[in-house]
Amino acid sequence: MDETVVTRAAPEVSEPPRMIAHEIYRHSSYGRWHPLRIPRVSTVLDLSKAMGWLAEGYIRAPRAKAEALKIWHKADYLAALQHAEQAGELPEDALRKFNLGNVTNPIFPEIWRRPATSAGGSLLAGELLRHGGMIYHPAGGTHHAMPGHANGFCYLNDPVLAMLSLRRNGAKRIAYVDIDAHHCDGVNHGFSGDPDTLMISIHEAGLWPRTGTIDDTYGGSALNCPVPRDLNDDEMALIRDQLILPAVTSFKADAVVLQCGADAVEEDPLSHLKLSNNAHWAIVEALKGVAPRYLVLGGGGYNPWSVGRLWTGVWATVLGVEIPDELPAEATEVLGKLEFPNNRRGKNPPDHWFRTLRDPPRTGPIRDEIRATIKRLAARI
Repeated sequence: MDETVVTRAAPEVSEPPRMIAHEIYRHSSYGRWHPLRIPRVSTVLDLSKAMGWLAEGYIRAPRAKAEALKIWHKADYLAALQHAEQAGELPEDALRKFNLGNVTNPIFPEIWRRPATSAGGSLLAGELLRHGGMIYHPAGGTHHAMPGHANGFCYLNDPVLAMLSLRRNGAKRIAYVDIDAHHCDGVNHGFSGDPDTLMISIHEAGLWPRTGTIDDTYGGSALNCPVPRDLNDDEMALIRDQLILPAVTSFKADAVVLQCGADAVEEDPLSHLKLSNNAHWAIVEALKGVAPRYLVLGGGGYNPWSVGRLWTGVWATVLGVEIPDELPAEATEVLGKLEFPNNRRGKNPPDHWFRTLRDPPRTGPIRDEIRATIKRLAARI
């Protein structure tokens, strides 16, 4: 590690919050039956424009070149992704080696361009945050990818790339917080045993990839907090106040990276948690100002209405603008045009999803096992 890196550099300029995104996600799909067949980033862009929240601060994500991705990913894997896009196929042995061409990680028309754009946005974020500030990159958060193979819908690990970019641009100590319903196995792998990285993951116990038990410390760099099904807003608030904030604050990070996966809300078809989007927004708000550099990424989220509304509210929270109780007609129209093709498990949208971004709070009792998990992990801070 380069010991010449200057730590805890204060912002030299006061930059307004910025959003990094791209139009490639509007028409790109993993396939008609894949959970990522739905629009997500494009909905955030359309809703933000409809709300008047995107007049300034929008940055078009660049597509990362393979050479830039070699700071973490293996060259033969990167070459395979590019070949798969060009040819539309790979030899059988390559499919097995790189975990491609299956139901989870299919070969689709933008198999290189789409993840390379997400990765490019995260690499750029690290550069733009050199002197401090806040950036929101909703297409980021692909936290399962491994150096040499795809994993869990993720082809390139842009959170790892963002953290390496932040470090290269002056942030030595990095706190990574992940509130996706699924454990961040790729990020834990990438920074295992790194004393200058703190990784906190709040995820559903037993959910794929079935890693991240409370005893999985990844060389002492990780606080993994598996939670039981039906996690409610009050329980997440306790985790926020008694685990996440104390741990990140005491770590004295130069940068905070928040992976804000939207699949922990009640309506998501791939998890069994019962949060409202208020829980996510409260964590986004709580981590503002904890470090001079703040990067918020997207992640999971497989119901088009719940993920679009949640991630648009994340941008409002980053901006510091009030989320109105009632949406203007332009925003209602955006939500009214969404579809959930081949929906078998996701819930049909209730009326309030077209009128407001904010869910009703989903409060409830705090279970003893939640308190016990917090207590065990807090003792390691």
